[in-house]
Amino acid sequence: MELPPWLCGLWALLLCVASCGNTAPTETQPPVTNLSVSVENLCTVIWTWNPPEGASPNCSLWYFSHFGNKQDKQIAPETHRSKEVPLNEKICLQVGSQCSANESDNPSTLVEKCISPPEGDPESAVTELQCVWHNLSYMKCTWLPGRNTSPDTNYTLYYWHSSLGKILQCENIYREGQHSTCSFTLTKLKDPSVDQYSVQVMVKDDAGKIRPSFNIVPLTSHVQPDPPHIKNISFQNGVLYVLGKNPQNFARTCLSYQVEVNNSQTEAHFIFSDEKLMCDNSEIEGNLEGTICFRVPGVPPDTVNTVRMRVKTNTFCYEDNQLWSNWSPAMTIGKKTDATLYTTMLLIIPIIVAGAIIVLLLYLKRLKIIIFPPIPDPGKIFKEMFGDQNDDTLHWKKYDIYEKQTKEETDSVVLIENLKRTSQ
Repeated sequence: MELPPWLCGLWALLLCVASCGNTAPTETQPPVTNLSVSVENLCTVIWTWNPPEGASPNCSLWYFSHFGNKQDKQIAPETHRSKEVPLNEKICLQVGSQCSANESDNPSTLVEKCISPPEGDPESAVTELQCVWHNLSYMKCTWLPGRNTSPDTNYTLYYWHSSLGKILQCENIYREGQHSTCSFTLTKLKDPSVDQYSVQVMVKDDAGKIRPSFNIVPLTSHVQPDPPHIKNISFQNGVLYVLGKNPQNFARTCLSYQVEVNNSQTEAHFIFSDEKLMCDNSEIEGNLEGTICFRVPGVPPDTVNTVRMRVKTNTFCYEDNQLWSNWSPAMTIGKKTDATLYTTMLLIIPIIVAGAIIVLLLYLKRLKIIIFPPIPDPGKIFKEMFGDQNDDTLHWKKYDIYEKQTKEETDSVVLIENLKRTSQ
């Protein structure tokens, strides 16, 4: 006899409840064994372990692991785990086993293994270790000396990335102010998958007296392009068009742009960052393959304008967008004032002003004499009337006395001669 459908459904539900109620709880597995840790390259830490002893034969073992503070949780069947990490601090990994890939299952007792930071005084390690990938062609790292470090310390920088077969030493170390700097070649990698990796850097001294310092530089961040090149600027219908060329190794979609315009007459300063200002190459005549075009409104065409550009990476291709390139060489457009006329005016105007001042001073002096004539001095008048006559009278008196004396002397001589003759 065939049962009705509703009775079949009820019977199936009862069987399901009974079977679920008789299910035994998940068996807890024993912990993993022989957990060990090692370091490869400069900053690659690798943990390995063996399956737990006495595990249930009906269990497909999975391993639950995470770092300190339960960071980067992972459930995988592999008996190893690696992580790129700067070894400036202690790092620990905890591992447990379980019978499924479900994170809600309780793993076995967790086993922990740590790696300690390098030996040495922490105050002796270099500080502010930073590396920037310049134009996808070379990497430049800079740092400051540690507090407890001698000024004559000789530093050495080592680097490694996945396309290198071994760790290399940077040979070009020099000083830039207080910073020490080292640059090494790092061209754009051909394999796109390699961009997911990083460059590992370590700085230490030659004598081994300071504590080594580490840094991890992702290849998708800390990228600074070279400045773009301005090919041409022109005005069309009162709008400024700027034509530029991207730096090498970068596609247009991976960059953000800024255009700066400085007006020499009004001293106005404009910076345009809106991507909507980009125009189509069809708006400009000629072959403009590989050229970027910007349409900048509101710039007065009847004055001198100086234009320059800069770029930075965007988050469409890279992880960060903070490092602007340097500004490109400036290019000038607009009407310039005639330098000859300007120089001539500078020479003529002072001469005209000086001549006008001289004429005005002479005119004012003459006008002053006419309006305010000089008042005669009575003393001077009387001196002119009587002073000359007194001088003449005195002169004649001196002459009479001299003549009289001369005459008397002559007469006396004559008299003596006559006396001599008479006596003879």
